[in-house]
Amino acid sequence: MDDTLFRRTVEELTDSDEHLAALVEAHGIPPLWLRPTGFPSLVLFILEQQVSLASAAAAYARVLDRVGVMTPAAVLAATPEDLRADGVSRQKDRYLRALATAVLTRRLDLDRLAELDDDGVRRELTSLPGIGRWTADVYLLACLGRPDLWPVGDRALQVATAEALGLDAVPTQGELEDLGERWRPHRSTAARLLWHGYLDRRGRVETPVTVLG
Repeated sequence: MDDTLFRRTVEELTDSDEHLAALVEAHGIPPLWLRPTGFPSLVLFILEQQVSLASAAAAYARVLDRVGVMTPAAVLAATPEDLRADGVSRQKDRYLRALATAVLTRRLDLDRLAELDDDGVRRELTSLPGIGRWTADVYLLACLGRPDLWPVGDRALQVATAEALGLDAVPTQGELEDLGERWRPHRSTAARLLWHGYLDRRGRVETPVTVLG
């Protein structure tokens, strides 16, 4: 995914779907949201699990300030007490250490992920504790730029879809899976538009890449 392809798929989707067209009319086309591949982005995704983007970004910034550079070795060198003081829960501390260890020992080869298909990336990432389908899918979408990702476990996407389609209730993951079929094979772009509308309505923005350091 690059800016040209993103703009082209936005045009294709809005030409064929009145709901997405209305979303773009109200909130505009967002910048193409991408994060660099690698360890720092996965750390931020883990911190973003089940908390607000702002809270996760603040915790990430405190950890980064402490360790100086977000590398597996630096994270492992910080004590659990250090990370808890930075706002990292005990559970997420375990997840970050498991990720750091897997990268250092080459159990997880982050560079190789780009060579795998979507399911292969999911298998590699979800083999680690604390990395489930949501984290794997947003890594595929935001870091690897895959074009047809639809993270049904994302609460903001569930709510955003309900708002955009005028649904009476927020869809379940299964219902969201079915709803997303209308935007295949450009579900990543649809998700980006829906997220943008969700954040804009609430006066929020996506976490900037500069947070990663």
